[in-house]
Amino acid sequence: MMKRIYLQKAKTQIARPNTIRDINKQIVLNYVRDQSPISRAEIARETELQRSTVSSIIEGLQNEGLIVEIGAGNSTGGRRPTLLRIKTGTPVAIGIDLSPRTTTVGLADLAGTVLEKSSFPTSPDRKFMTQQLIERVSSLAAKYPDCDLKIGISVPGLVDHALGRALNIPYFNWMDWDICSEIESATRIPATIENDANATALAELWFGHDKIRKTRNFVMVLVGEGIGTGIIVDGQIYRGEKGTGGEFGHMIVGLNAPVECSCGSRECWEAHGSEKAIIARYRGHLSAKSLRQNDMNIAHLIELSLEGEENAVHSLEETARHLGIGISNLIVGLSPQVVIVSGNITKAWHLIEGELSRIAKRSVLGGLPDTVIMPSSLGESPTLTGAFSLVLARKFASAS
Repeated sequence: MMKRIYLQKAKTQIARPNTIRDINKQIVLNYVRDQSPISRAEIARETELQRSTVSSIIEGLQNEGLIVEIGAGNSTGGRRPTLLRIKTGTPVAIGIDLSPRTTTVGLADLAGTVLEKSSFPTSPDRKFMTQQLIERVSSLAAKYPDCDLKIGISVPGLVDHALGRALNIPYFNWMDWDICSEIESATRIPATIENDANATALAELWFGHDKIRKTRNFVMVLVGEGIGTGIIVDGQIYRGEKGTGGEFGHMIVGLNAPVECSCGSRECWEAHGSEKAIIARYRGHLSAKSLRQNDMNIAHLIELSLEGEENAVHSLEETARHLGIGISNLIVGLSPQVVIVSGNITKAWHLIEGELSRIAKRSVLGGLPDTVIMPSSLGESPTLTGAFSLVLARKFASAS
């Protein structure tokens, strides 16, 4: 439903006079988004649409508050063209990023820029969390009564995307959480929900590095308290037959992991390659009397590794090996163009890239196309960007 338009193929996708105008509208909007600043004449030339058609679509998009004129461009011999870009600064998306430790609620514009956000500790009390989310969404919406807001929710668990339910959030043993319906009933704002890894993959597709935005098939590996994978096939999220595909964090990659997976196993990729596995390995390197054992978190550990602290570096390298094993399985099984690694661990990418890539590619069969392994470019809050993307991708995919 939220398939990305690839501009290099736009000429074959342009709707002709007997087809639906909305397809042309979608393509024009995405040209402005991806190529701005751009003029009407440039859009007409690239898409081979008539100038009058482009002008009519642009006028409609301006009336909807999606694009704005930003001044005149350089002349090539005649009148200076008027340049266009996506309208920024106006709230369109409320994002809810629920993680095992912290929940963030934020507001973003059409470009995905965060306009404001607030965070609070995630509680295992589902009723309390539901009420907190309703109150915070209501507070944001009350500030912008004239804005057409929609809500995207990112959660670490199994999701029925079509029904708007979290089927299972294992960290809290929440089953069948009908959060979209509850928020919509209380606020009258439409909401959609997605697994955090899928949401982050969608964010990579729409707001990531230029290379990724032009890639049709990739896997996003989200390393946090657990490990999630978001799979993009032909520009769309792959969810599997029942909407719960891509749970590669639970594939077996070895025995006797330093921590238990959220499912209770010590054999899953998550138990070997997650942030909690990194911290457990670090603690294992220290003496029992070390004062650092009690207050260690992933941010502090990565900071120590960047300072060259030996135990922190070794813990990251050990975990990189296990991440590499899992990524090798993804490459052999799915043959993606790119594998993206996202999460706090990418702040120390230069420390883990070599070992991770060496292990990942060691068992890949000869003759398979090379798969690029790269860190995410989404910044500090990829899962929050993922929550926003659930709204924004739909906006650009439907142009309505």
